[in-house]
Amino acid sequence: MASFSEYLPYAFALIIAIPFLVLLRQFVHSYISLKNQEIKLLTVKSNSGNKVHSYERMTLFLERIKPSNLIQKFDKELAVHEFIFLTEKTVNEEFEYNSSQQLYLTKNAWKNIVDSKNAVIELLHTTYAGLKGNSDLNEFKTIFIMNYMEGNDYIAETIEDLRKEILIIT
Repeated sequence: MASFSEYLPYAFALIIAIPFLVLLRQFVHSYISLKNQEIKLLTVKSNSGNKVHSYERMTLFLERIKPSNLIQKFDKELAVHEFIFLTEKTVNEEFEYNSSQQLYLTKNAWKNIVDSKNAVIELLHTTYAGLKGNSDLNEFKTIFIMNYMEGNDYIAETIEDLRKEILIIT
């Protein structure tokens, strides 16, 4: 039969080891917890970064479809109907290229962007219909700009709405 004194070194080692094991467990637990928080923050930051990028891209799209910027595109020797066709094609292609950005925008923001794009295309066609095909490209561009300026500046309003929304997000 073994005496108590034979087990004393083992008991002493166990008494010393238990606090270290408890501290090690707490350290590992807090380390894992902090890493999880870091991952969550990086995910949120990444998502907000995607949102900010989307708002930037759609603002750039809206700037590009402003009539003052559209009239500077393409050859000055085009017929009016050719200019309208190429302009509409360019606007639609750029819109389609950016359409994935709707994932990061609010429904209202996306609706305003779509409405602005459609309004510019409609303005192209109504301006052309108002001229009845009796003008050159420079006259068409001038009337196109004047029609836009006389109406509601829906592109500037949409950009302002995007600006307000992005301030809320960031």
